[in-house]
Amino acid sequence: MRWLLSLWFLPISFLVVWLALASNDWSFGLFFFSREMYDTVFAVYGEALGVPPETLPPLVARALVLDSLIVLALYAFRRRKPILAFARLRYARWAASTKSLSNAP
Repeated sequence: MRWLLSLWFLPISFLVVWLALASNDWSFGLFFFSREMYDTVFAVYGEALGVPPETLPPLVARALVLDSLIVLALYAFRRRKPILAFARLRYARWAASTKSLSNAP
């Protein structure tokens, strides 16, 4: 599971950093992070897919969110017993504190 999270997190974080820096043209003197490179990459992808390049960044962002939710759901499914135990403990504490406040004079 650690390998899955690592192999998912590293490229996703790299892509998010590139999207954030390149879309705002914070190039730090590197062509890779320039807005020109950003526009070129999405123009190539837009041409290959047959869609306008302006529509691709929101699609990429939605795909990143969906992929993240799928990976986190897999992780939660694999760790469901400790997660449920933690949730039950927290609920028991919350229920006990609510009960004691209702008995206050």
